[in-house]
Amino acid sequence: MSETALPVPEEPLKRDIGFLGSAFLSFNGLVGAGIFVLPGTLFDRFGTFSPLLFPLFGALFLVIAVPFARVTSHFPATGGPVAYAAPFGRFASFQAGWLYYVARVAALAANATVFATYLSVFWPAAAGGFGRAAAILAMVGLTTVINVVGVRRAVRVLDALTLLKAAPLLLLAIWALGTRAPEVTATLPPTDQLGAAALLILYAFVGFENSVIAAGETRDPKRTIPRALVVTVIATALLYTLVQCAYVAWMQPGTGGDAPLVELARRVFGPVGAAVLTGTVIFSLLGNISGGMTGSTRVTYALGRDGLAPPWFGRVHPRFATPANSILFMGVLIAALALSGSFVWLAVVSTLARMFVYALAIAALPKLERGRALAWIMTVLGIATCAWAAWQSSATSWWTLLALAGSGLLLYAFSARSAPRPE
Repeated sequence: MSETALPVPEEPLKRDIGFLGSAFLSFNGLVGAGIFVLPGTLFDRFGTFSPLLFPLFGALFLVIAVPFARVTSHFPATGGPVAYAAPFGRFASFQAGWLYYVARVAALAANATVFATYLSVFWPAAAGGFGRAAAILAMVGLTTVINVVGVRRAVRVLDALTLLKAAPLLLLAIWALGTRAPEVTATLPPTDQLGAAALLILYAFVGFENSVIAAGETRDPKRTIPRALVVTVIATALLYTLVQCAYVAWMQPGTGGDAPLVELARRVFGPVGAAVLTGTVIFSLLGNISGGMTGSTRVTYALGRDGLAPPWFGRVHPRFATPANSILFMGVLIAALALSGSFVWLAVVSTLARMFVYALAIAALPKLERGRALAWIMTVLGIATCAWAAWQSSATSWWTLLALAGSGLLLYAFSARSAPRPE
């Protein structure tokens, strides 16, 4: 896919991630808390048209994902957005990495709060107070340790968690649809309603880029990662569509409560089904947070490696060959935010931030592919889609994003003076 050969930095990280590992990193970045909340929200807003929203927005998201995947093929080193924005200068490179990192930390922390909520079904003490704090700290601590001791172990754990969360969802959807057919209508709702829900629906697809951050630990990343990205977006859209169809077939608007898929499982399989689905949510969130940590910690590693952040972040553990300092730092941030933050507004801000990161990465495509017409067409369409999605955000989300972007200025200013610049 690539025509421009770019130098690959020498890194002490091990290339232990194959195609399935890369795809599972993307899948777990995509499938977190959203799939367990969105079916009820979308059915309440859009009724029997809601099953068509996922293929519609999945196709729209491919306008972003395909040129983004082409950009990744030119950068087989660790860092993702840090490297993609490099053609626009050191500050743009830092800001892309910082925005992406803050967005991921916030989203993972929000999912950690949902983890404690669902765990309380089995352990009521996790609903609040000391029990909730203990559940969050134990989960974040476990995923942090798993990631420190080696990327191969982290990916193997991720493989298991992926199966534990995908299999029950598929079984629920297929069984529900096998016993009751949904009524789906193809009449488009008003465009202003679709626009207002755009960021919420696109939240189901952001996170697909999780695998690109660990390119320096992926075998044959120029081929593996672009294929994994596109295949994962398509597969996830199909899974979401099946689940939404099952929900429409069995439920009525306004009856899903805070846990719509758990209520669906209760109606299809009874109390045992509800308990199994609750466990699936827990495994899903564990996979999302573990996979997010595997990918996102490589952003601060790359910033430290490239002299855009204190070099402490770029240090690699001598035994495990992982960016242990970056992993530990992220674990602390996730725990702190999870103990004090909320879910909804962080999800919207996270999506808004990533629209900027995607657009900045896609903007590099014409230069990387020597100004070819197809590269320009894909770039214009991709950036226009990101801009349209970002335009749907509220003023509060914009101010929050500006504050987060500004918070990195002090770190960058400090690093510009103290960190060594690459030769």
